[in-house]
Amino acid sequence: MLSFGRPFQQDLIRVPSRRWFLQSGLSALGGLSLAQMLQLQAAAGSDSKIGDRKSVILFWLSGGPSHLDMWDPKPEAPSEIRGPYSTIPTKIPGVRFSEHLPLQASIADKLSIIRSVDCSASNHTPITMQAGNPLARRTNDGKDGAGYPSMGSVAAKFRGPNDRDLPAFVGLADSWVSDVWEAGHMGTDFAPVKGNELKGKFAIPPGLEVSRIQDRHHIRQQLDNFGKTIENNETLTRNNQYTQQAYDLVLSGKIEKAFNTDEESAETKAAYGNESIGQKALLARRLVEAGVSFVLVSGAWGYFDHHGDNVRWMGIEKGLTPLLPRVDRTMHTLITDLENRGLLDDTLVLMMGEFGRSPVINKEAGRDHWTNVMSMIVAGGGLNHGQVIGSTDRRGGSIESNPVRPQDLAATTFRHLGIPLDSHWINSQGRPIPIVTEGGRPIPELG
Repeated sequence: MLSFGRPFQQDLIRVPSRRWFLQSGLSALGGLSLAQMLQLQAAAGSDSKIGDRKSVILFWLSGGPSHLDMWDPKPEAPSEIRGPYSTIPTKIPGVRFSEHLPLQASIADKLSIIRSVDCSASNHTPITMQAGNPLARRTNDGKDGAGYPSMGSVAAKFRGPNDRDLPAFVGLADSWVSDVWEAGHMGTDFAPVKGNELKGKFAIPPGLEVSRIQDRHHIRQQLDNFGKTIENNETLTRNNQYTQQAYDLVLSGKIEKAFNTDEESAETKAAYGNESIGQKALLARRLVEAGVSFVLVSGAWGYFDHHGDNVRWMGIEKGLTPLLPRVDRTMHTLITDLENRGLLDDTLVLMMGEFGRSPVINKEAGRDHWTNVMSMIVAGGGLNHGQVIGSTDRRGGSIESNPVRPQDLAATTFRHLGIPLDSHWINSQGRPIPIVTEGGRPIPELG
C-alpha cells in the first residue's frame, strides 16, 4: 500500500521517524502501522467531545527569565536591584512593565501577570514547572521527576486531541532533553511528539496518485469483506475500521495542512517575526486551530540564562535586551491572532520559565538563578484577565502575597481542559497516582 521513505513493501503505512505524531497518545513504537496506532487510540478513549476545542499553548522561556527586568520591575529600588531598564505604564492602571515590553503593555488588559509564583521546588530543568508538580524534580540519580508526567502528557492521556487525526501533545523545541519534560512513568504512549520532525512526513510522495492508493484500498476492502463472509469476526471488523481511518488521515492531508505555514499571508508571517520563537508561535496557533490539545514552544535552549557577560547568553543588558522585543512581539501577535480568529477563549496561553533571577545584579552584569519566586503570564482560556496576581517584596526577592504554586498551575490548566481534578493514573506497580498533588487548586483570581 503506502510506505514513507521506502518503496511499497508491506500492507502498512509507516513513518521512519522515531517519534511521530501518534506517539503522543498511542504508541512509542514507531514501527506500528497507522491502523494499529488508531486502534490503540480508540482503546485509550482519548478522543475529545465533539465541539469542545479547549487547548493550551505553553511558552517555555528556557533558562529562567528575569522577573525584575520584565514583568515585576522595581523602579524605586537601588540601581543594583532596579537593573538597567526603565519602566512603562500598561493598560492596567498602576501596573508597569519593562520598557522593552511595549506590545505586551498595550494588551495587559488581556493578560494576567502572576508575580508570586513559588518555584522553590524547581531546578535548572523543565521538570517541576512543566509537570505543575513540586514532587517532580531533577535528582541527578537517574530518577528525574520521580515518575510524574508533564501537564501535556496528562492532557494527552485524559483528554486526547481535539481532532483524532492529530496528536494531543506537540513539542516545538530544538533541545528536547533540556526544554521538554515528557510522560514520566505514565508511559511513552503519552509522550510529546517532536513537532520539528513532522513537516513533510505525511505528504503523498511525488508521482503517486491518490486514485492508485484508493484502488489498492478497494482491493483490500474486497479481501477483508471476503474474509468476513467466511468468519464473522468482530476483531476483523474493528481492524478494518482503523485501516480506513489510516487511509482517510493520509488522504485528507490534515497533518500536512496543520504544519504548512506557507498558507499564511505575508502580513501574518511578518507579524510573528522570523525568529525561532515567533515562527514556532505561528505553528502553535495552526496546530491548536487544527485540533492539537497541548503545544509547548521553546525558542532556544537556555537563552534566558543571563548570568553575566562572561557566559554564552551574557548578562542582562547585553543578553536579555535583544530577546525582549521578540518575546514581546510573539505574545502580542499570538493573543491578537487568536482573538481575531475566535480561538482565544478556548486557548489557554502560558509564558514562563523554570525560576526567576536574583534581586541584585552581579559583578558580571547578570543575575543568577533564583528559586524563591518568578513571574509568568497567563492569557486566554475564557478566564479573568487585566490583573496582577500576587506580589514580591521591595527587592523582588521573596513572595509577599498570594503565592501560586506549581500544583495550582496544573489544577488551573486541567480545569480549562475539562479534566476532572481528582483523576488518577496507574503506575507500573498498580498504584493510583493523582494528576494534581499537594493540595493544588485552580488559581482563584482567574475565576
